[in-house]
Parts: sequence; C-alpha cells; structure tokens
Amino acid sequence: MPGVVGLGDEDPPGADLVVEAANKAAGRTVVRALRILPPGAAPAPGPADVVPADSVPAAPTGPARTRETACEGYRRAIAAHREAAPPRRVDPGIAEAVERQTAAMRVLSLQAFSEPETAPDDAPAPIEAARTQRRREADVSHAVALRRARAERAAKEAGTAAAAAQPATLRSSA
Repeated sequence: MPGVVGLGDEDPPGADLVVEAANKAAGRTVVRALRILPPGAAPAPGPADVVPADSVPAAPTGPARTRETACEGYRRAIAAHREAAPPRRVDPGIAEAVERQTAAMRVLSLQAFSEPETAPDDAPAPIEAARTQRRREADVSHAVALRRARAERAAKEAGTAAAAAQPATLRSSA
C-alpha cells in the first residue's frame, strides 16, 4: 500500500498543490492533508487482505448464446424493430440509371487515365526500370565525387592551391 494518504502533523513540500488538485478534481473538500510514508513503512498485505479464489464468481459455462438460442425477450425486441423499420424500396429505374452512370464513368476514367501497358512476364516492371536508372545515376555521381575528393586531397597534400576540375552537370532539374 505505497503512497498511503492520511492526516499528519506536517505537510511535505508541495503537498498543498496535491491537496488543491485533489479537491478541485472532487469538486469539494475531501482532502485536508497528506502524510507521505517512507518505503516499507506501510504493512505488507497479509493473508486476510487477499481475496479467496472461492469468492470470485466463476465464468459462465455452457454454450454461447446466438440469435437462434437467444431469450424470448430478445426475439420480441427484434420482431418489434422489424415492424417499426420501414422496408427498403428501391426504384428499379433509379437502380438502372445508377448502373448506366457508373459504367459511363468507368469508360471515361479509362480514356482519361489509361492503364499502363503491362510488361511481359520475363521483363522487369516499369518501377524496377526506374529504380535501376536511379541506381546508375547515383553510382556515376558517387564515382565523380570520389574522384574530386581524391584530387582535392592530393592537391592539399602537395601544397598546391589548384582545385580539381569541376565535372559537367550530370542531370539538371526544372
């Protein structure tokens, strides 16, 4: 029972804030003071404090209830609901118009956003081709950067101020 709250002779520092917060949460004055006990000061729960397993209610046994095995009250409530709920009425003309409109929208969508041609089974997918191209460009850029760094390091070690030649732009963006 750590953190036992009770009345004490002295309030610990900051206890007034805790008391104020507790009373504010309760909406009225329910806590007047706090007494903070050191670890081990509260008695450990004994056998009398433990709830015996016999007094805990057991879980219900038997078959699970379903709609078919439900009680009569449940069945009456469902029947009353079905009587009160208006039946769904769909106008066949409206349903047919919705189907025609959906089909027309699919045709327009395919015209506006045509499906990409599918690649043969043994050819790489378009995304794989793009990834391969990006990897090649990255490898070229990496090789150019290494050459430049090596040239700059060699120039620095030689004590010359000559900068390495700048390579042409590999790729430009808009």
